[in-house]
Amino acid sequence: MKTKRLFAALLASALALSLTACADEGAESPDAASGDSAGEGPYELSMILKTNASEFWQIVQAGAEAYEEEHPDLVKLSIKGPPGETYYEEQLNSLTTDLANASYDGYLIAPLQSEAVATAIAETDKPVVAFDTDIDSDKCLSFVGTGNKEAAKKGAIAAVEAAKAAGWEEIKCIEIAGVQGDATNTARMEGYREGITEAGGEFLDDEVQYANATADLAVTAMEAIMNKFPDGVAIICSNNDDMALAAARTAAENPAYANTIFLGFDGQKSAVEAVLAGELTMTAAQNNFDIGYKAVETMVKILQGEEYDAVVDTGTEIITKDNAQDRLDRFAEWMS
Repeated sequence: MKTKRLFAALLASALALSLTACADEGAESPDAASGDSAGEGPYELSMILKTNASEFWQIVQAGAEAYEEEHPDLVKLSIKGPPGETYYEEQLNSLTTDLANASYDGYLIAPLQSEAVATAIAETDKPVVAFDTDIDSDKCLSFVGTGNKEAAKKGAIAAVEAAKAAGWEEIKCIEIAGVQGDATNTARMEGYREGITEAGGEFLDDEVQYANATADLAVTAMEAIMNKFPDGVAIICSNNDDMALAAARTAAENPAYANTIFLGFDGQKSAVEAVLAGELTMTAAQNNFDIGYKAVETMVKILQGEEYDAVVDTGTEIITKDNAQDRLDRFAEWMS
């Protein structure tokens, strides 16, 4: 372990001179140019999720653990997350505790509040990799995740086309959003707005319903929408699948919403099953297993002094009835 600690000290000096922000398009590890690499492992990594209480994040964790299982001599993970995505203080407290733990060689963070996390990591001399949501900090070397705006835009365009096919002449869209001010929520909203508008629909900014990324509040939001728009709305898009499913099921008995396109985001198993069953129209699916796997992989590249990408886009696919079964087959592989 002495060799590993010496490497960590050298890395700290290099980071102070050459770190670049996560938003850069490419990067080289601090020691890559000299050809140095780590001596002994495994690297001890702190990995902090947005929550460990949802299917999406359990699959992210499964991806990270798959890398650990494949490389037991390289990586030892400590994975944790708060009970939900509004437990800001709990996540920040976990991060603060881990930052004070000298045994960690690096930090993998999915921030609930990017600015607060950027402040917390400002004094660390260890590398940081953000996943799912970016961190605007020179201590963050790479971002691994979905291009949220681009993915939402892709889903919105598909939703407009589906609304046209369903016979809607006036294509209006209302979003049931997540946590107001959250960077990921904002990016997805921007993508929905752009996609709907470019495809010929109308995104109703004044009607956005914030539901804090929870199904219970999405039910209340959908009830409010149906009350205000008794003749139906062409598209209801949501910031995640849990809210999309809750909205679709709430409107299931309302004939005015029989042809409404319900668009989710994440591509979690329950949503894909609902698409296959006809309960949900479509979902913009993240490759969340890859997010976890590639976040750890990227950190290892950094620690070993190898070249790495400052932005790792893990991709998106729009799940409809046509490809839902293929997605379910992959879930079986991920969780096996």
